[in-house]
Amino acid sequence: MADRGGPLEAAPLPAELRESLAELELELSEGDITQKGYEKKRAKLLARYVPLVPGVNLSLPAENKIPGPSQTTAVPKQKSRPTTSRDERFRSDVHTEAVQAALAKYKERKMPMPSKRRSVLAHSSVGAYTPPDTSSASEDEGSLRRPGRLASTPLQSHPSVEPWLDRVIQGSSTSSSASSTSSHVGARPAAAPSTAATPGAAAATALAGLVAHTHIDLQSAPPDVTTGLVQHVHYERPQVASVRGTPRGYSTSVLETADGVPVNSRVSSKIQQLLNTLKRPKRPPLKEFFVDDFEELLEVQQPDPNQPKPEGDQMVVLKGEPLSVGAPWPPSLLAALQHWGTTQPKAPCLTALDTAGKAICTLTYGKLWSRSLKLAYTLLNKLTSKNEPLLKPGDRVALVFPNSDPVMFLAAFYGCLLAELVPVPVEVPLTRKDAGSQQVGFLLGSCGVTLALTTDACQKGLPKAQTGEVAAFKGWPPLAWLVIDGKHLVKPPKDWHPVALDAGTGTAYIEYKTSKEGSTVGITVSHASLLAQCRALTQACAYSEGETLTNVLDFKRDAGLWHGVLTSVMNRMHVVSIPYALMKVNPLSWIQKVCSYKAQVALVKSRDMHWSLLAQRGQRDVSLSSLRMLIVADGANPWSISSCDAFLNVFQSRGLRPEVICPCASSSEALTVAIRRPPDLGGPPPRKAVLSMSGLSYGVIRVDTEEKLSVLTVQDVGQVMPGASVCVVKVEGTPYLCKTDEVGEICVDSSATGTAYYGLLGITKNAFETVPITAGGVPVSDRPFTRTGLLGFIGPDSLVFVVGKLDGLMVVGVRRHNADDVVATALAVEPMKFVYRGRIAVFSVTVLHDDRIVLVAEQRPDASEEDSFQWMSRVLQAIDSIHQVGVYCLALVPANTLPKAPLGGIHISETKQRFLEGTLHPCNVLMCPHTCVTNLPKPRQKQPEVGPASMIVGNLVAGKRIAQASGRELSHLEDSDQARKFLFLADVLQWRAHTTPDHPLFLLLNAKGTVTSTATCVQLHKRAERVAAALMEKGRLRVGDHVALVYPPGVDLIAAFYGCLYCGCVPVTVRPPHPQNLGTTLPTVRMIVEVSKSACVLTTQAITRLLRSKEAAAAMDIRTWPTILDTDDMPKKKVASIFRPPSPDVLAYLDFSVSTTGILAGVKMSHAATSALCRSIKLQCELYPSRQIAICLDPYCGLGFALWCLCSVYSGHQSVLVPPLELESNVSLWLSAVSQYKARVTFCSYSVMEMCTKGLGAQTAVLRMKGVNLSCVRTCMVVAEERPRVALTQSFSKLFKDLGLPARAVSTTFGCRVNVAICLQGTAGPDPTTVYVDMRALRHDRVRLVERGSPHSLPLMESGKILPGVKVIIAHTETKGPLGDSHLGEIWVSSPHNATGYYTIYGEEALHADHFSARLSFGDSQTIWARTGYLGFLRRTELTDASGEPHDALYVVGSLDETLELRGMRYHPIDIETSVIRAHRSIAECAVFTWTNLLVVVVELDGLEQDALDLVALVTNVVLEEHYLVVGVVVLVDPGVIPINSRGEKQRMHLRDGFLADQLDPIYVAYNM
Repeated sequence: MADRGGPLEAAPLPAELRESLAELELELSEGDITQKGYEKKRAKLLARYVPLVPGVNLSLPAENKIPGPSQTTAVPKQKSRPTTSRDERFRSDVHTEAVQAALAKYKERKMPMPSKRRSVLAHSSVGAYTPPDTSSASEDEGSLRRPGRLASTPLQSHPSVEPWLDRVIQGSSTSSSASSTSSHVGARPAAAPSTAATPGAAAATALAGLVAHTHIDLQSAPPDVTTGLVQHVHYERPQVASVRGTPRGYSTSVLETADGVPVNSRVSSKIQQLLNTLKRPKRPPLKEFFVDDFEELLEVQQPDPNQPKPEGDQMVVLKGEPLSVGAPWPPSLLAALQHWGTTQPKAPCLTALDTAGKAICTLTYGKLWSRSLKLAYTLLNKLTSKNEPLLKPGDRVALVFPNSDPVMFLAAFYGCLLAELVPVPVEVPLTRKDAGSQQVGFLLGSCGVTLALTTDACQKGLPKAQTGEVAAFKGWPPLAWLVIDGKHLVKPPKDWHPVALDAGTGTAYIEYKTSKEGSTVGITVSHASLLAQCRALTQACAYSEGETLTNVLDFKRDAGLWHGVLTSVMNRMHVVSIPYALMKVNPLSWIQKVCSYKAQVALVKSRDMHWSLLAQRGQRDVSLSSLRMLIVADGANPWSISSCDAFLNVFQSRGLRPEVICPCASSSEALTVAIRRPPDLGGPPPRKAVLSMSGLSYGVIRVDTEEKLSVLTVQDVGQVMPGASVCVVKVEGTPYLCKTDEVGEICVDSSATGTAYYGLLGITKNAFETVPITAGGVPVSDRPFTRTGLLGFIGPDSLVFVVGKLDGLMVVGVRRHNADDVVATALAVEPMKFVYRGRIAVFSVTVLHDDRIVLVAEQRPDASEEDSFQWMSRVLQAIDSIHQVGVYCLALVPANTLPKAPLGGIHISETKQRFLEGTLHPCNVLMCPHTCVTNLPKPRQKQPEVGPASMIVGNLVAGKRIAQASGRELSHLEDSDQARKFLFLADVLQWRAHTTPDHPLFLLLNAKGTVTSTATCVQLHKRAERVAAALMEKGRLRVGDHVALVYPPGVDLIAAFYGCLYCGCVPVTVRPPHPQNLGTTLPTVRMIVEVSKSACVLTTQAITRLLRSKEAAAAMDIRTWPTILDTDDMPKKKVASIFRPPSPDVLAYLDFSVSTTGILAGVKMSHAATSALCRSIKLQCELYPSRQIAICLDPYCGLGFALWCLCSVYSGHQSVLVPPLELESNVSLWLSAVSQYKARVTFCSYSVMEMCTKGLGAQTAVLRMKGVNLSCVRTCMVVAEERPRVALTQSFSKLFKDLGLPARAVSTTFGCRVNVAICLQGTAGPDPTTVYVDMRALRHDRVRLVERGSPHSLPLMESGKILPGVKVIIAHTETKGPLGDSHLGEIWVSSPHNATGYYTIYGEEALHADHFSARLSFGDSQTIWARTGYLGFLRRTELTDASGEPHDALYVVGSLDETLELRGMRYHPIDIETSVIRAHRSIAECAVFTWTNLLVVVVELDGLEQDALDLVALVTNVVLEEHYLVVGVVVLVDPGVIPINSRGEKQRMHLRDGFLADQLDPIYVAYNM
């Protein structure tokens, strides 16, 4: 706590002072006083305590002081936080207590580590990876560490660094996690490494360890998900001992959840940790009305008023030295080649080496000239297609040469130039799926390339098609391949001469470049530019005839091509080309070649210097004294400076002169932009700049003096090229000149730049024809400039400084960050220990209209879970403290799995593509959306409710009718006299057995489709009598006793039900336990039997045995069952008299069901309600004895039970019963039955419909051949208690249209606990309508209709027609007032078949009264309604129903209990789940729930476990984008883990309980920070 504890000694402050400090903090956080005022008052309050701390100026914010060594001992026990210039008030610990009190109590905040299943760990064991063998490994531009950002700055220049360094070296409390091995929270950390030999080295070591070893706090804590008022909390990560154990630093004592429930599991403790990181004092809510425009506006980050602004003068265009006129330049490059080839044929031009470093071939200028001529002649005269020459001058030709064959490439390149063809050098496509190879194909296609030149060896290695030809690569145009080895070429006749040897305006060659998005473009370079570039480089580098140059770079493009192929030939130089493969085997090879060839110039990248440093130990005999220029081609990279310095330190003793190192900056568009020249060539002395990172992020140059951590040290890249002018312009918008202290894009005007992007006129104009203008709007020159894509400024002595590339620019909020800088910071954390070969990719992805930073690194094969997590948390902290920016996602992938660029770097755009497509396959992921996403819409503040009366008046004024609707009136329907007779179902059955004894009522089918049992009216009556007799004699039951019927679906169940009615008992149907899964299904059976107070259990022999089996005994105490009677072989007995209830209001049966929220609720159905229900269904579906209906439902509760057991007896129609379980062995059973029995009406559940859609999708033709025909169906209804699943019903309709299913037949029903059938489509009446509503408006409980396909639209289908006798109204959930049409509210229902109440053990009367006898608070306050617990709305449609009235449609949106209250809005889980399922093809199913204020998303992975982690980021992204919610936890599980009930509904609460009790066995749990 040195930073906070600095000004205060450990002595406690008086209570009243602490109080005033706390008040002050609060005022500041509420914005009542300014930061300045706060500091003044604070200083005043603390003034008399100042003597405790000598030498501290209190008016500074405490963070900015660098405490001297004297202070470090002030608070020995506290872990420290380093100095970060964060605003004081963002500390959670200062809100409530004064500084001192918080100091005393401050504990480390822990972050939960993701948990991973063991099997996944096994996949990532060392054996599974390729060993880090250099042949398969790949290197990277960024495989360098910076030994610490400061190591490169001369220490003396910072007087204040010394004491600060001492502090780190002494291992004081600053290096809080120097070794990070402390196994419990209170342990004192070990000291920082201070074993270095000399003080200088110690300083360097300390610096190197600085970023790695100080715990840098994350800038802002994740905001509370529910309120989103961002505040800042500091926390550190825990170290976790094992994957399955308790996190270290936690005793296994019972933790309590936020609700005070004791928990004893790992998941809960993890979530508890996560919650602790999110907890903070809430601000008082704002009392403001919610503006009713539902546009949840994303917050636009406002520029910080204190951000630095450029203050310098406007810059002037910087001109390079003129191109020297006197020198005898050749008229063109080809003329130079001809000259050297004929006058100096023996002079060496190029030496190629093999992987052992031996010279395999030295090409002389004579050979080069003759080979080029041969090739030119062959290309122009010997290639024909259909007797036409294949090529004509100006055609493009692809050059496909491996990096190990510069000799062939040189001949091919110059051969094309001589034949006036345009070479397009590209990489060799090794596989058909090479990263970026497809884009190269597009480039070749757009350039109209038809011929590719290659070598014999390369052609043999390319993938071949069956014909033996080279295979066509993905995206490539059809190519003819020409091998240019000597034997395939024809010698030209004596009189043949190439046409052009002068430099024209035509295109000389096309160089490819990959853009940030991954597209490949071709940059055309004209003959004139080519010549000008060679001249400028010759002058800048003072190249002279016969010099030797060693080249490590790719000779096909960029500096490798300009120096090693073009300029070298112009000056008759000798190039020694070092292939990449040799560098991998022997990183020192280039130094050895410089030494053995006495090379004057070497052309390298900083990584080549870095590798040779690592390999140089023990090499004593190399000398670099011959070098006059060591050109560092990527001198513009942030890490090149430390490579240059380190290289100089080591090799200065071996003859390397400091002034020899010449960084240069180049870009594909402008070629060489600037190069440092040694002083003997007139260059100024080199410069370094230590710039403030924070300033740079605002595009301003500030030389940093205070903040030692967040600086960027850059070196100059020398002067402008001869003959060029350079200026710096604003990055976005009009190209205004920048001020002198402002970072912008460097632009070049020179005859030596590229001329265009081939074939892309639009972007060419922007890049190659920019006209910079002054602030007054005047163009600075009459010639256009070329944009280089480099960001930088002009420093002192007219030196050019580059601080980044436009391609790597990430704009987060209003600040700009450079990908390379972030990579450098991450590498500095633990340079070589963790990241495999330094391979780190950083890019940004757009989520919620802002760039988010993603960092992907390859981890070493031997890294453990703990290492990875520790590294990730440190990287987050380092990036946060140095760049003051959050990382959105940090992913680790196994070694060697990132896509590679041609020379071994990481292919960034391809990596980004894989990340977004979910094909990156990381082995560890850490997402921090809470920290990064700060532009979420403001949470909705609930305004004081508008009263119900005002609501009605408002609706009247707006011309909206009150939302109410009803089915047909029962009173004037034709069957009213029958209804009076049919009040009791037992009477109806007796009447039918008497009048139509042999009329079949039920047919039960088995999986084969054969009828296993039937029941006519009289058979059912007799079986019911037997059951009644048994109950009275064997069971000795009295009237009104409750009986549990535990039967499989079938006729036995129906007979037992009527048997109970015959003897006056109350039946309760219960689903039998599953023999394979007794452990989970038996307790539910037991619970229903207990809760329903059943005096007896009726069942079959098989189930009786099961209930009393050993397996059952293991799950529960089987001695506690009530009497169990099996009804399999009962004696044929009659009952003396059949019981007749005294009044229709007597209880007929109990209906128990488990709701989706996991609540077991039983409702009471009276005889009157039962017969009213049957009557309504009969009228709606036009059911008569002559009808047949097919039912594929479970018969245990709700409408399924009514249709299966009650309706046939009431209406006399025949029911074909298809148990849904039988579909598992024969999916087509239900549809075949519908077709066979020509059922007009059929019912099913969503599970059945889904089984048919998935299982029969491809078999419709087979079914048609079997004679399945569904044209008989008038209506097919899905029985449900949820929002209609539009996508499923539509796909079902489309699939089975081929079998004759009418398009309009499929519809849904709606019922709930208080009324099992509110809507049901029936056979008459208009088709169900579908409307599209705005999902964002629904969150605010409003309904706004939109067009189909508009953004955020959600299709809702009407849930069938309201049944006869049913009235529905929409009421406000809180005020209980009636709502207007198209308002979202709770559906209330009034009908004769409402249930009469809940049947619960404790008889919770209040609950019952509220649900079953609610009254409106305003308007019609007489009617008694039942509250369904579902949200929905009514809407009057243009259609008319059977009676000619306008039709009112009821739309169900979702269950009120299931909704999630987040950020002040109401979300329906199904909407979030739909988005998540769309995010990736391997997401099979998904369920969401909240835990305290975290959104938890559980995803079933239908794919390989190794690919599981791809989903974490995709899920987080999609929920942010579509719902503006931050996901707290992503749980990846196996298919089938999400529990689904018999109705096909997800049991989210069961899942939640399973998650909290750690019973899901997840593949991976990711805690998003």
